[in-house]
Amino acid sequence: MSKKILVADDEVSIRNSIAYALRREHFTVETAEDGRDALARVATFRPDVLVLDIMMPGMDGYEVCRQLDNRKGLGILMLTAKSDIVDKVIGLELGADDFVSKPFDIRELIARIKALARRVDRERTPDSLPEPQRLGAVEVQLSSRRATAGQQPLELTPKEFDLLALLVTHPSRVYTREELLELVWGIDFPGETRTVDIHIQRLRKKLGEDQGILQTVYGIGYKAESV
Repeated sequence: MSKKILVADDEVSIRNSIAYALRREHFTVETAEDGRDALARVATFRPDVLVLDIMMPGMDGYEVCRQLDNRKGLGILMLTAKSDIVDKVIGLELGADDFVSKPFDIRELIARIKALARRVDRERTPDSLPEPQRLGAVEVQLSSRRATAGQQPLELTPKEFDLLALLVTHPSRVYTREELLELVWGIDFPGETRTVDIHIQRLRKKLGEDQGILQTVYGIGYKAESV
């Protein structure tokens, strides 16, 4: 069964060109012309990936993310005309998985959508590792996608959970930013490694006094190790 992609953008030419390119790659595609239309179609179409423009009249992409009731199993790729890191941080906080800046190369966009669709598949596939996985006071339940620190539940976005789970289940293993980008995001665009740094910073903040398990290996990347 082909993956289902919903494209939400108020610009007709962009919306239609993305939909055309995706259909050529054998995706099942529907489109939405604004935020409210996108919310309604998520409920009825149940896409695997939502390609969501941030700047839309009436209800922007941020508000769509806020109002999504259940995003489990839904990958969100945001389209932005802004390059400001603050805009991306806001999107990440609201559950976005990836960003592409306008104007974009359609080949890169399709590659990112494919990578996100693969990640959605992995989320739906039970992990064979024994549960729970523990490192210090941090515990990860892979099948239920829950994590705790000091027995306190952590409120994590899908990507934050994936990143924490990878590092906790491979303690002391040093990962480069490029490796993390490929393994967690399914993306092999080296210029986007700042995304990894942002997620590590956000995880450390949420882990609080247990943040020391996420260690920077200077000049290389990151690892998780009990302290």
